[in-house]
Amino acid sequence: MRQQDTKSVALFTTEGELDDISGLGHTQAAHDLCSAIQKAKKQHFTAKKCGHYDISSGRRWRKAIC
Repeated sequence: MRQQDTKSVALFTTEGELDDISGLGHTQAAHDLCSAIQKAKKQHFTAKKCGHYDISSGRRWRKAIC
């Protein structure tokens, strides 16, 4: 399946403001790639003061993401 054909799901992307591995905008690019998903079903969150590992584990994950 091609990402532009995906339309029956919602899309939520998350990235860390201080991510030194995947720069800002990498996960948000999925919103353009998945163009068939309705805009109302798309949401993006940039976690302030979070690095790459903070968005998936640890204290900042528990407080900012989870």
